[in-house]
Amino acid sequence: MTTQTEPAATPPQAEQDAVLRAEGLVKRYGHVTAMDGADFDLRRGEVLAVIGDNGAGKSTMIKALCGAVIPDEGTIWLDGKEIHFHSPMDARQAGIETVYQTLAVAPAMDIAGNLYLGRELRKKGLLGTVFRTLDHKGMRAEAQRQLDALGVATVQNIGQLVETLSGGQRQAVAVARAAMFARKLAIMDEPTAALGVRESGMVLDLIRRIRDNGLPVVLISHNMPHVFEIADRIHVHRLGKRVAVVKPEDYEMNEVVALMTGALQLDENGTLVDQKVVIRPRPGE
Repeated sequence: MTTQTEPAATPPQAEQDAVLRAEGLVKRYGHVTAMDGADFDLRRGEVLAVIGDNGAGKSTMIKALCGAVIPDEGTIWLDGKEIHFHSPMDARQAGIETVYQTLAVAPAMDIAGNLYLGRELRKKGLLGTVFRTLDHKGMRAEAQRQLDALGVATVQNIGQLVETLSGGQRQAVAVARAAMFARKLAIMDEPTAALGVRESGMVLDLIRRIRDNGLPVVLISHNMPHVFEIADRIHVHRLGKRVAVVKPEDYEMNEVVALMTGALQLDENGTLVDQKVVIRPRPGE
């Protein structure tokens, strides 16, 4: 069950404007520290890309934000209120939807059934309340309306089985499901992974429309061209914590990659500083 309480101290105005904010998140697995004081903030109406090398801890942070991992330390605020998630269901009830890289679609079900998976509509009256009969017609009509509103034109038949769809179409179904039920924000984990150029473009256009409809999006991606194409800000994660937040128009792609790998870092003025390893000579040399 989700517990919400007012934070002990009122955060600054910029932090109050954040839809989702985290501070000082720590998660340890034995001697391994996956999160080491990680910070995070997602603003309203933006696509925030989260990038980091393998093992940087970004997946653990995202899981903490969507309830799949309970941090050992730190605080999470949703719309300015401190919140504690004990499971992904808590996050869903709070209005946070996540599209995982594995998609989590049911191939043997049709598109409408997948969009309403776990949230099926029942018929009105005794058929729904007593006999628990599902309203398949109503779900298909609403599913079609939602796909049309999002501009998903590649799906022609809402009753088509998901197993007959292409990779890009399946991803569009998963993204559309998140957009239908997310009230606060949507988190998307590598949504263009293993997709072709055309299908990747379709998914990116869908994410843009979701953002333009007022729903902020967290995009986890290793595809730097896609990140620079769609992100409003880029969260750079390294060694279990956030090391920088930059805007794509302010930095070159290779500079952001260098921030991610540790070759460069930002000073307090936002200036890139080259990190060079200085080897001290041994005594007597």
